[in-house]
Amino acid sequence: MSQDQVLPTTDSTKGNASAKAIVFMVVFIDLLGFGIVLPLLPLFADRYVKQYLGEDSAQWIEGLVLGLLMSSFSLMQFLFAPVWGRISDRIGRRPVLLVGLAGSVLFYALFGFAAGLPESQALTALGLLFLARIGAGVSGATISTAQAVIADTTPKEKRKMGMALIGAAFGIGFTFGPLIGFAALKFFPGQAGSVGYVASGLSAIALLLGMARLRETRQPTSPPARRNWFDTKGFTEVVSSPALGPVILVSFLATMGFGGFESTLALMNDRILQLGKDSNFLVFAYVGLVLTLANGAYRGFAKRMSEETAMAIGIVIMGLGVTSLAGINFLHDSDPKSGLILPGLLASLSFAVIGFALLTPSAQGLISRRADPDRQGEILGVNQSCLSMARILGPIFGLSLYKASPMLPFLLGGILVLLMLPLVGRIRKAGEQVS
Repeated sequence: MSQDQVLPTTDSTKGNASAKAIVFMVVFIDLLGFGIVLPLLPLFADRYVKQYLGEDSAQWIEGLVLGLLMSSFSLMQFLFAPVWGRISDRIGRRPVLLVGLAGSVLFYALFGFAAGLPESQALTALGLLFLARIGAGVSGATISTAQAVIADTTPKEKRKMGMALIGAAFGIGFTFGPLIGFAALKFFPGQAGSVGYVASGLSAIALLLGMARLRETRQPTSPPARRNWFDTKGFTEVVSSPALGPVILVSFLATMGFGGFESTLALMNDRILQLGKDSNFLVFAYVGLVLTLANGAYRGFAKRMSEETAMAIGIVIMGLGVTSLAGINFLHDSDPKSGLILPGLLASLSFAVIGFALLTPSAQGLISRRADPDRQGEILGVNQSCLSMARILGPIFGLSLYKASPMLPFLLGGILVLLMLPLVGRIRKAGEQVS
């Protein structure tokens, strides 16, 4: 690493603040693209699946194909998050983030092309959609490197607040991304591919911003050990650690439960609220707004309690929120015209998202604090890899169960989250032994 890439030690406070601000902006703009695409993906893909498989195909098969498409993005993150983290520990954070952004530009553009194909080319469209999501997953696996930048520039005692900054960027991006997608469809009616092209353009802006302003933050105290790209031994070492393993498990289960309802939300909105693809963005924007506000409040909340306590509260709130979504589906089936459906849905989503916002940065902060400083990228990458596996399983189970019964993914997802509560005591005990 060249000397001009390293933050000057004489002005480290200013340099650290600048690095965090730029990473926030880069992650925010990149996640705008994610927020634009996600609400439409199951709706766009569903029409191609129905066209290719035929109207008489089994519902669970359609759900499985949609789940695999949604999960292909996370499968690549599962494979590549530790790889990118390991590379960033060796060559630095900046080049890894820039390569990831360049990939996002390319593959969101490919998504736009695929989404604009006619239904008569359903097989080609599905193939290109899979390729676009796989490529975007490889590119997006650099989020753990952005977390490593926060770890590089934040003292250990403030690490959980620093990780909440990434959550805030995600929340703001997830708020405005759906709104931008909504606007794109309004300005370009009938042009489904416009959302992909807009997402590609925003990722290009993030790439240019990163090239111009993002500085290197990694300052190794010793040369990192040489490891294979796909280091299964290193992965196993991290997840089996008494200090890290239980925290990663809680993050995994919470993300799996969250992913199960997140992937079915567009279909539920269409069934319960009769929202088409043009208006479906608005519910996703609401979810992003709640996530943004919750992450903003977390920074003050976290100063008054430990990560373990915040995780416990988050588990309870999120579990109740996800479970109550099953009740909303039951209410709709019992009385489709009930005036309680919309406010009940928004309240349930709020609880689920607030709980998730309390749980996630607390877990990430604990993992970062307990990690070897020279392996921050790798260990955060392993955690991100596990979260990606949860996002693989969540949509597969969620969409398959939803096609069988709309109540099932929310009922089982909420129970899964609540079952994590006993793990918090184990995490606290492991922390006491480490300290």
